[in-house]
Amino acid sequence: MDVFYKITRQEGIFRLWRGTGASLALAVPTVGIYLPSYDLLRNWIEEYSDRSNPKLRPYAPLVAGSVARSLACITCSPIELARTRMQAFKESSGGAKPPGMWKTLLGVLSSRQSSSHPERSRGYHLLWTGMGAQLARDVPFSAICWAVLEPTRRHLLGLLVGEQSNAAVILGANFSAGFIAGVISSGATCPLDVAKTRRQIEVSLGPLAYH
Repeated sequence: MDVFYKITRQEGIFRLWRGTGASLALAVPTVGIYLPSYDLLRNWIEEYSDRSNPKLRPYAPLVAGSVARSLACITCSPIELARTRMQAFKESSGGAKPPGMWKTLLGVLSSRQSSSHPERSRGYHLLWTGMGAQLARDVPFSAICWAVLEPTRRHLLGLLVGEQSNAAVILGANFSAGFIAGVISSGATCPLDVAKTRRQIEVSLGPLAYH
């Protein structure tokens, strides 16, 4: 609560929603890549394991979640970088406005030009700054989450769903499984999330001022 109070008092209540545009721009392609990829990969692995090696079937959610999350992270890493830096932006005493997503990304490309070779830009690969830390956070998170969620959901549905089953019972089982999986995976990968965030904002940002 102290953080919310300080941000509201120093920068205004609307600064709590800084980076919302980038968050929305990130959520749509991430979910559009992640969930369909997960379903396709999981179904393919389960079908393959049923035909060739049944022992592999329990690992289908873990493998499918890891690969699908990797694809989504690599594709959307520049937007994640922009969102992180937009949220970390601190207004200067001159009242400079926080940059938008595209301006933030352009600032990443132009912030580290060599003083002896000003015409040499850093390169587009810098838009993927922190991707290694992001993969190190998101891939284990996804692997743990799906590996816990799928068997937990099946177990709960097996216990709760019967002749008296209804939508509320099924929803409750899915919610409970998701809650358990989310708590476990978030707790296990929280240190990696801190490392990812610091990696994305530690590089000098030229004229932009950050916390």
